[in-house]
Amino acid sequence: MEAVEQIGRLGSQEIAEIIKQEIQPRWGELAQCRSLLELESSAVYQQMRTRLHQVLCTIQTGTSGDGAPRESDSLRVLAWNIERGKQLAGQLEAFRNHPYLRTSDVLLLTETDLGMARSGNADVAATIARELSFNYCFAPCYLSLVKGSGTERDVEGDNALGLHGNAILSRYPLSNPRYVDLPNGVDKMARMEKRLGHQRAVAADVEHGGKLLTVACIHLDAHSSQRHRAVQMRRVVDAMPERGPVLLGGDWNTTTFNSSTAFHAIMGYWVRVFMGPGNVIRNHYLHPYRRFEKPLFEMLEQRGFEYTRSNVLGEHTIFYDVNDLSTHKGLAEWVPGWCFPFIRWALREHGGGCPLKIDWFATRGLQVSNPRVIHDVRDGLPVRLSDHDAIGVDVTLN
Repeated sequence: MEAVEQIGRLGSQEIAEIIKQEIQPRWGELAQCRSLLELESSAVYQQMRTRLHQVLCTIQTGTSGDGAPRESDSLRVLAWNIERGKQLAGQLEAFRNHPYLRTSDVLLLTETDLGMARSGNADVAATIARELSFNYCFAPCYLSLVKGSGTERDVEGDNALGLHGNAILSRYPLSNPRYVDLPNGVDKMARMEKRLGHQRAVAADVEHGGKLLTVACIHLDAHSSQRHRAVQMRRVVDAMPERGPVLLGGDWNTTTFNSSTAFHAIMGYWVRVFMGPGNVIRNHYLHPYRRFEKPLFEMLEQRGFEYTRSNVLGEHTIFYDVNDLSTHKGLAEWVPGWCFPFIRWALREHGGGCPLKIDWFATRGLQVSNPRVIHDVRDGLPVRLSDHDAIGVDVTLN
């Protein structure tokens, strides 16, 4: 499968007008559909199909002037799930002043909102790019018909545009922006968080020192199986150039679970209880490539990508706390309430939470050094900047 280039020539303002004038007035009718099949069979969807396609298939780009180049032969790449950009002001402060983040050259940002009430209806990718004087491209994945999931539905106001996707930002020139469609793991219209669309990896070429580096920002489906995530990653790899340096990074959701249904997730949970929570945390949650997510990582190696030197192995990038309100409300939308006492019981010796490693880099044709996990964007702060840690790595083009 080949990556798809930007469809059409519509600008961000034109996209906004289409949503506000043509799509928003009929959001209620679309949201009444209880499945993707029902949606695609509805008269309102048939009438709006072309416009919806334009909105969801247009990559938005911007050139804010190259940021001050660092005097280095290497590029510092940062991948961060910014949790919609709900803490955008704090994230901007970190990008400007954090000793590691401020030296990053390329940002791969997953879970990036555009016009969602939960993130103040900001254009998150464009705002960060403008404030840092970076170039950017943003690929929408979903048009949300609701305000989000869990506690996000409690925020005041309505969605201005309702777009959510992934973005690449760079202090150096970006060219050839394109996206790779990834099949959904579940029917998004059959969930409480009703959304049109599906996950997309966004890719672009970064020009540095007269050479090109292809980068892809990847968010694999959380509500899916291990096999499905491997299939999604294979689609991304198939879309990359056959030759030349490539870096893949983002939130791969390598939780070790089949979360396509509550039943599969609950059965998987009990398997891990019998294996011993401590054993699973040490040997699987922090090393998913050993067993449960092995097909994904084996496929990467077979296709010439490496991940062992590009990441800090065994170091968590997220910490699930079952007592956290937003975590609880999010899980409660698809996991029965009677499960939570058992989850707390299983984690009683681990403070009611567990660490997982779900954010990754994979590289091909690059010299890599100094992989990092940046915990202090989440740990020890009065308000965490995201539910994910950021990860970084320095790369040199051969």
